[in-house]
Amino acid sequence: MLCATSTTIRAFILFKCAAAKPQLCSKTHIYSRPGSLYYKFSMSACRSPPREVHLGDGADGSITLQEWQGWGTISPIPALVTDIVEDMKILERDIDSHMSFGGLGGKLKGHFGVQEDKKHRATYQALGDSEKKLQFFSARQIACRLLGSKGYLCQKCWLPMEDCMCSKVRPCSLWHRIRFWLYMHPKDFLRQNNTGKLLWQVFGVEAATLCLFGIAEHEEIMWNSFKLAGKGKVWCLYPNKGAVLKSVQDAFDQDLLENSDCTQSVANEDETLNFILIDGTWSNSAAMFRRLKEQAKTIWGEEELPCITLAAGASAMHKLRPQPSWDRTCTAAAAVGLLSELQLLQQFSSWGLDKQAEAVEDALEVLLEALTTRRLRMGRSITRKVRHSTDIC
Repeated sequence: MLCATSTTIRAFILFKCAAAKPQLCSKTHIYSRPGSLYYKFSMSACRSPPREVHLGDGADGSITLQEWQGWGTISPIPALVTDIVEDMKILERDIDSHMSFGGLGGKLKGHFGVQEDKKHRATYQALGDSEKKLQFFSARQIACRLLGSKGYLCQKCWLPMEDCMCSKVRPCSLWHRIRFWLYMHPKDFLRQNNTGKLLWQVFGVEAATLCLFGIAEHEEIMWNSFKLAGKGKVWCLYPNKGAVLKSVQDAFDQDLLENSDCTQSVANEDETLNFILIDGTWSNSAAMFRRLKEQAKTIWGEEELPCITLAAGASAMHKLRPQPSWDRTCTAAAAVGLLSELQLLQQFSSWGLDKQAEAVEDALEVLLEALTTRRLRMGRSITRKVRHSTDIC
């Protein structure tokens, strides 16, 4: 049982324009002042008893393409991830010690963890090129999370099998002219309280595509799509004060759809509106945004990456995990905000974006309930003292 009303749980985004057209987002309302206690769900909630992974069990202990894509990606298995898994298999044999995962963040534990840590640090330091270091760091994070999650997490919802919420998530078709790109930090990959995963759970992996930061194969797929689309059809949702920001209305003030096909058939690649959602902690997001700008400069000759800022609001996930400030919200709530604000514009009002936003809201509520229920079942606290005291109005 959640310690909040259904209405409160479903209040994800505050829109300045909601008062004018409240019917577009009936589940949205203002948090005029944060209450005295909020739920907290940080990485400590992911602590679990140590669990061994035997790489010799089944097949040859490798990550198969089916398994890899089952986690929500459309790419081939990254070559460097495969290499790192193979190196871990060799290390297991050499030191005669099985992998063990557990504790905060499901990290490698025990004797194997100590030896692997020494080995990967030496490998990292030997790499002189910063790009190679980033790619190695990302690939190792991904490899460890894949191996540690085998048989433990549900591949669809990234929750422990006993807490799987997949049966409660309602799929929905995203309007064919919109594509989300979840630019995810590797430390958020397979993280139980990650909300970006909800987008492909609801809309599918082609409409909401995972791109892992520092994974060459993923970044190549994303930027190849951006090249085809052109800079004018790529936007990043990132509230960076140093970036050139536009509101949703400013960004789409012109009639982008005046010559488009108004059927629900699949649009051509160059007609798709691409939205990048940076999915990582706020401390990691700055580096991720810099990488996006650097790549934009390489492709288009200038660092400026069109950025969209949403109307101020708060996500229900503030209850489960702290954010640096109340105007920063979780990834799924940002998608809800974008779809709802687009719905208010005349050129987008016929495509049911409000219903699509509602489907993500529903999924976010399901995740909130699943995470809270798990903490209660495990006898862990779900409250924390007020961290933010600023009014939202």
